[in-house]
Amino acid sequence: MSKPQRHVFVCTQNRSPQHPRGSCGGGKGSAALLQAFWAEQQKRNAYETVAITYSGCLGPCDQGANVVVYPEAVLYRGVTPDNVAEIFTSHLEGGEPVARLVAPEAVW
Repeated sequence: MSKPQRHVFVCTQNRSPQHPRGSCGGGKGSAALLQAFWAEQQKRNAYETVAITYSGCLGPCDQGANVVVYPEAVLYRGVTPDNVAEIFTSHLEGGEPVARLVAPEAVW
């Protein structure tokens, strides 16, 4: 395996539905989001350029599902499976983050 150009972390943290912070895995669809990223990676045959990993909490639970992309350290919030192709095309392949999904600096 070669060193990927970008690494995507998808929060799959689960907490009880009563937890005050909520969680990306609890009702915000992060499991389906992770599957969508893996499917898009497969569709684009991007195994050598993009790594995709599930993670624990990335921070702003109330604004999830959250995704972070390195090496740029871009935090996306409110991401859904419908956003995955755009993130792939614009950011993961083109180097340009999807501005409308980027969390403000104050959030992270």
